[in-house]
Parts: sequence; structure tokens; C-alpha cells
Amino acid sequence: MPDVGEGLTEAEVVTWHVGPGDTVTVNQIFAEIETAKAVVELPSPWAGKVDALLVETGRTVDVGTPIIAIETAEAGAPAATAAHAAAPAADDEAVANLVGYGPRAGSVTRRARRGASAAPPQAAPPTPAAPAPAPEPVAAPAASTTNGNGSGAPSDAVPLAKPPVRKLAKDLGIDLRAVTGSGAGGVITRADLEAHTSAPAAPQRAAASVGRSGGERREPIRGVRKATAAAVVSSAFTAPHVTEFLAVDVTETMALRDRLRATREYRDVKLTPLAFVAKAVCLAAARTPDINARWDEAAGEIVYYDHVQLGIAAATPRGLIVPKIRDADTLNLLELAGALSELTDTARAGKTAPAELTNGTFTITNIGVFGVDTGTPILNPGEAAILAVGAIKQTPWVVDGELAVRTVCQLSLSFDHRLVDGEQGSIFLSDVGKLLTDPGLALTW
Repeated sequence: MPDVGEGLTEAEVVTWHVGPGDTVTVNQIFAEIETAKAVVELPSPWAGKVDALLVETGRTVDVGTPIIAIETAEAGAPAATAAHAAAPAADDEAVANLVGYGPRAGSVTRRARRGASAAPPQAAPPTPAAPAPAPEPVAAPAASTTNGNGSGAPSDAVPLAKPPVRKLAKDLGIDLRAVTGSGAGGVITRADLEAHTSAPAAPQRAAASVGRSGGERREPIRGVRKATAAAVVSSAFTAPHVTEFLAVDVTETMALRDRLRATREYRDVKLTPLAFVAKAVCLAAARTPDINARWDEAAGEIVYYDHVQLGIAAATPRGLIVPKIRDADTLNLLELAGALSELTDTARAGKTAPAELTNGTFTITNIGVFGVDTGTPILNPGEAAILAVGAIKQTPWVVDGELAVRTVCQLSLSFDHRLVDGEQGSIFLSDVGKLLTDPGLALTW
């Protein structure tokens, strides 16, 4: 398992795109892994034949753990197999690392060459801690094994299915190894899953009864959910949160959006209210620098940032992630709208790069898309503030002493009271509100 460049210590194998006996080429995508925040495709560093898959899908393993063995043909020498992400062999034969910084030293051993006589293992230099043993292969290379009774039962091979089918099976809680594939070569199809779910459940697969009220379902805590839990707990018990609320009349901003949509520049752009909020946040942050800062406990310093690395909380099928718009304060409204559209599309497709999920300075979470008016958002670790935007709706509103129907939304700002006093937090929230009430005010700042 490689380090894909974000300093991770573990990852989950989500999908295998190859199986034992398949031929792979250099840089061919052979698997997808899920880190704490993103799904990453793994390219093969070698060309050859897959000897074995060493980790089953759904399993979380440490960086440096062998996950695949590929048999490579070396000129003038017998075919050899190498554990994926293996360290250089004792004879200094170079083995390509996949991405990132590669495996931990001493974490992987080289598999014996086929047809070569077994040689006694060489003594390894002492290390502070013994590495974990390599896991057993998930599937033998196109061979069958015998069970304890001597019968020729097939080995527990990795089931063949395309990524959408694997995701559907995961959502339905179906173990693909229990499904018989009807596609070419035994590939499991969506129809196979539908037929499997309609079949009577075996008694041993029934949910455990809990009293007389029904059953229960358990899932391991991993991936995005595990990372989110760690982040919010760390934030909630490290930074003293304060939350302020403001109701804002955004009638003029919504009217401006309608006018801009009719122009040539914005005709093909997805211009959402969130783009106006993002622009207002960047303008207001320039007037209140404490909002765009970080508390460095170790150094005993407050770090003020020159630019806004704007995080946008995005709900995805795998959970909550916060990709960033880099240097958002340098973008105009049209550029922000385009960046937001690209960011959300990439996040929902599960293609957000790990580097785009780190080093943010301020976050916006749009809870209004769920019909929610307001909330108390929790800070992302290392950031001074987060703004929640509530549902935009028609509401009775007093205008010049008269009751009128206006377009209104609720803003809620949570901030770290170590960095931001009530005065700074209130000024920032008020500035954002003023810009959304009267967008023309931005021309005067």
C-alpha cells in the first residue's frame, strides 16, 4: 500500500480492476483505494501477469503492506514475482515505487522466483520493531485447492464486477462472494444483484434479533466517516467555539443573479447563491484578517494568511469532504462560480485529489440545500471560522416600516474564540450580511 502523498498511514482497498492471471501494463490502473478523504486510482509500476491479490476489497491496511503480486518477465532470466510496493531486494535490484514516498523500510519481503530452489533466508539487520507478516493472497493464481476432506473445492477468488456494481452491492450490504455472476467470464451484473436481493434470505444471513423490536446492522468505522469523526472531535475539544446568527434579506442578490444569468458571460455558467456568499466571504475577510488565520499552539503564534484557501463542504456518497478553492480571494464572481461548479462535480464523482482536501483557511457549509434554516457548524481543525448558509426562502419582512414578502436566509458563523473576539466575529458576519443584502456595496470596498 503506497503513501499517495498526503502522509496517510492506512487506506481501504475499494475496487480491484484486475484478477489473478490478468496481464497488466505499466501505468495501467489496477485498483482503487480510499484514504481518509478521497478515492485514489493506483497505476501499476510493472508490466506482467497478476500472480495474486493479497488483500480483499473492503479491507483497510497500513501503508507498506503488500497488496498485489505481479509476475514480471526479465530478459535472460526466469519469470519473477514481486509484492506491490516492495522494497529493493537484497541483491540491490531496483523495484519501482508507485506514488508518494514508497513503503516503510523492511515492511515487505520479496517472493521467491518460480522454479528456483529455496535458499535459506539471510539474516536481516536489527530493526526497532518487527514488521507485520505479509497477508495471505486473496486468490491463488487460477488454481484450485482441496479442503480437509480432499475434495476439489475452488479457492475463495475475488468476485468480478464493475465499479458501479460493487458500489451498489456495498450500498445494499451484499457480499459479492455470495453472488453468482451471469456475465461473460462470471462477471456479476446489476441484474444478478437484483435477483440475489429478491431471493429468500438464508437463516444464517438474517439480522440478529434484538428483543422484540427488530434487528440491527453493524458497519466498521472507516474511510471518510472515521476521518470526519476524528476531525470534529479534535476540533470540538481543542478550539473554544462561539456561534453567532444573522438573518439576511438577499432579495437584491437573487435579483442580480437573475440579471447576470441573462448576460452572455454567465449564460453557460452555473451561477448559484453560494458563489455570491463565497465572494462576500472573501471581501469581508480582507477587512477582518483574524477570520483568515490559524492558532499554532506548538509555536505559540497566530498565523495570518495572505490569501483565502476556501473550503466548500460537500456531501458525497462516501460522506462529507471539504475540497478547496485555492486563492479564492483573487477570483472574480464568474471565476468563483466556475470553480464551485467544477469542485462540486469532481467531489460527487469521487475524483477529488487528496492535495485538494488539505491546507484550508476558511470553510463554507451550505446546509440550505437540505431545507435547513440554521445550525451550529463545527470548525475544521486548523481554521479560525466556518460559515453555514441556511435555506433561501420567501419570508414576511419589514421594509421601511411596512410588511413585505422578501427572500431571506439565515447565516451562522462559528469561530475560534482564541483567535477571534466577539467584536471581530460580529463585524465579519455583519459585513457578509451587508454584501448579500446590497451587492452593489462591494464597489465601495
